[in-house]
Amino acid sequence: MPRIPIDKIYMQIAYQTAKLSYAERRKVGCIIIKDEQIVSFGYNGTPKGFDNCCEVHDTTRPEVLHAESNAITKIAKSTMSSNGATLYTTTAPCFDCAKLIIQAGIEEVYYSEDYRDMSGVALLKEAGIKVEEVICWNDQ
Repeated sequence: MPRIPIDKIYMQIAYQTAKLSYAERRKVGCIIIKDEQIVSFGYNGTPKGFDNCCEVHDTTRPEVLHAESNAITKIAKSTMSSNGATLYTTTAPCFDCAKLIIQAGIEEVYYSEDYRDMSGVALLKEAGIKVEEVICWNDQ
């Protein structure tokens, strides 16, 4: 039996992380890898201290944080650095998350599903960050 590529394993971990989200419309998970270790993870949800309701009347609440921003802020609060790291996210980053990814010094981004607005991916590529789609659904 052939070995599963590490990118697919990391993406599967991101999908497992997405299961922690309280969102009803779309659960998104993200992990940050550095030196072959998971140094941070995140999923879409409300800020600390808020209730875990992500949508109201089928509309995402404005205070909901995306998985990438949650993972980046977690690493920012730690003693670790995201400089030179790789990010795996189940959904392509939005434009705002792409700005955070650039500023965090992350060098590679892998995603599995397109976001409704792919301008974040375009911004990452413009910044010289390697961006690749990894086809890997949750059940693989």
